[in-house]
Amino acid sequence: MDMRLPAPLRPGDTIAVTAPSSGVPRALWPRLDAAIAHLRRRGFEVLEGVCLRDDVDHHVSASREARADELMALLVDPDVAAVVPPWGGETGIDLLRYLDFELLAECDPCWYVGFSDVSTTMLPLTLRSGWATLHGSNLMDTPYAPAPGLLHWLDVAMSEGGELTQTAATHKRADGWDDYAADPEVDEMTLTEPTTWSSLEGESASFAGPLIGGCIEVLSPVAGTPYGDVRSWAQDRSEAPIVLLEAAEGNAFEIARALHGLRLAGWFERCSGVLVGRTAAPAAPTLTQHEAVRDALGDLDVPVVLDVDFGHQQPMMPLVLGCTAHVEVGTGGQRITQDLTRG
Repeated sequence: MDMRLPAPLRPGDTIAVTAPSSGVPRALWPRLDAAIAHLRRRGFEVLEGVCLRDDVDHHVSASREARADELMALLVDPDVAAVVPPWGGETGIDLLRYLDFELLAECDPCWYVGFSDVSTTMLPLTLRSGWATLHGSNLMDTPYAPAPGLLHWLDVAMSEGGELTQTAATHKRADGWDDYAADPEVDEMTLTEPTTWSSLEGESASFAGPLIGGCIEVLSPVAGTPYGDVRSWAQDRSEAPIVLLEAAEGNAFEIARALHGLRLAGWFERCSGVLVGRTAAPAAPTLTQHEAVRDALGDLDVPVVLDVDFGHQQPMMPLVLGCTAHVEVGTGGQRITQDLTRG
């Protein structure tokens, strides 16, 4: 199946907001309002879904049927140019059997943006429907200005085509997230801790391929199902893909098991490299997060790059999944270039 890139976002387009996993509790509505206002200041119309604001502080925004129906309706609506959830959550996996990926394969794609549990629905949209999706900040993080060297997800979605290059951030946030309840208007990241990418083997690396992946904890349960069949998808590509993975909160033992599971499911049988996002997830008593990656992937005959700028620790590098990326890591710099030229 050919990969299809959505049309560039333009001022006046409609961006829809729905929560396919966790909704936004009342205490954080001011931050949600600030994020929506940010999009409107950029010139976009914003359509709020019904499955979004959560009065009862449940772990999902609505029933699985209601969330699936709303997500489908927005994705197939030709007047919606992008769908951006407020954030991820915990059990977005419950939507998958209610989504019609065959119908979506027949529709023109819109931008579907996010990370974390949003990966659960992004992955099959790419694998089964041929949509390029945008692994980047969720809506609640949209007001932040990007770190030096990185793009905002809107910059990527609004690109008219051609090459987009992002260079590695020099600093990351030390821990946690801003308190959106106390400061709903915050738009500047606090990046104080030096950071750099590194190859698992400590060598320079240069490789390319279409990106695929997302959050380890939510994707590993679907790896052996029709919704996460990266093995078959990779075999159908003209280029071996790059697998992109990041850990949200699982300790190093959990992440090692999940990575081994992905390997058993064939995710790395045909790949040109692996990108592992930085994480604040904890070590285990006898295993660090880096050692977890080495334990599962250390003998792959492809480059494995650690601490790349995506995942559950600011800042976030927006990357288009399904589209080819060229990765360079070494003394000459650390960068990712994607060509978003449309046919």
